[in-house]
Amino acid sequence: MAAVDEGQRLGNARSPIPRTLADSAVSVLHEAILDGQFVPGERLRIEDLAARLGMSPMPVREALRQLDARGLVVHTPHRGAKVAELSVDDLRETTEVRLTLETLAVRRAAETFTEEQGALAREHLTAWYRAKRDKNPQAARPEHVEFHFALYSASGSRWLIRSIRPVWVNGERYRLEGVDDRDTMKRRMEEHERILELCIAHEPQAAEDALYNHVASTANLVARRMDHKGDLFPYRPEAT
Repeated sequence: MAAVDEGQRLGNARSPIPRTLADSAVSVLHEAILDGQFVPGERLRIEDLAARLGMSPMPVREALRQLDARGLVVHTPHRGAKVAELSVDDLRETTEVRLTLETLAVRRAAETFTEEQGALAREHLTAWYRAKRDKNPQAARPEHVEFHFALYSASGSRWLIRSIRPVWVNGERYRLEGVDDRDTMKRRMEEHERILELCIAHEPQAAEDALYNHVASTANLVARRMDHKGDLFPYRPEAT
């Protein structure tokens, strides 16, 4: 089976055209892990993956090395690779870093947010709504990513974006543990809308607080789904 065909089968989320076979393997395996097709703790045998992707073992080995660097895979000498486990401690640490970096990015974005930046974020937010309504998670996830990074990119800081991306990737694994019931989805949609509107209105502190509570509430929800008692993070009071 050709790698591109397997990529379409394993996960249809949008991704840039891979430059090499290793890039192709990274893209396919990344999406498969986030989709839950490879579960936490599952062994990733190079020979099996190579056959599944229609590649030689070499690019698959390099792909696993890159996924290890991203925190999605854990490689143990003489024992091979496996999908990284999920834990409340890792969720807490991941979210702490996200809250530090992403709130700074959205604060800076809100200071200088332009009409063009608002239109781009709105486009992705609308596409996310549509995909969620149509129960299409493969389309919803990349639109959700694009919405948030449309806001963060508006900060004008390349280093913030470079720093946010790897911790965001690890945080995405925990979205599988969340719930998408009607009430939760309605609240999340309202939170996204409020963050965007506050950026458009050039209200940095309010935008920062709204984003903080949005990220914290997701982490708290996931932690409870993982049988953690109580919230991991307190909420900030928001201006009405």
